[in-house]
Amino acid sequence: MVPTSDAHASIRIMVKQRTTIAAEADDLEVLRAEAKRRGVPLNELLSAAVASKAAEIQRARRPRLGLGHSGGANLAEQSVDDEEAPAGTGFRR
Repeated sequence: MVPTSDAHASIRIMVKQRTTIAAEADDLEVLRAEAKRRGVPLNELLSAAVASKAAEIQRARRPRLGLGHSGGANLAEQSVDDEEAPAGTGFRR
């Protein structure tokens, strides 16, 4: 029987941290105007921009699955076929 308890549930609490930013006055004015247009506080707009950039950085750092071609045969088989070949000679064709 599977336990019905939430004892193993994971809870993630996000705590916002205050910080100071340095930005060009013209850039801040654009952001203030956009926040006003959206009807949200400037800090909310900035928080969303920071979260978006952080997510972009995380996506870029994720490991990628490499796809390649081994020349039509299994690399392990190729290495056994030529045991006299010096190490590091690779199997590229």
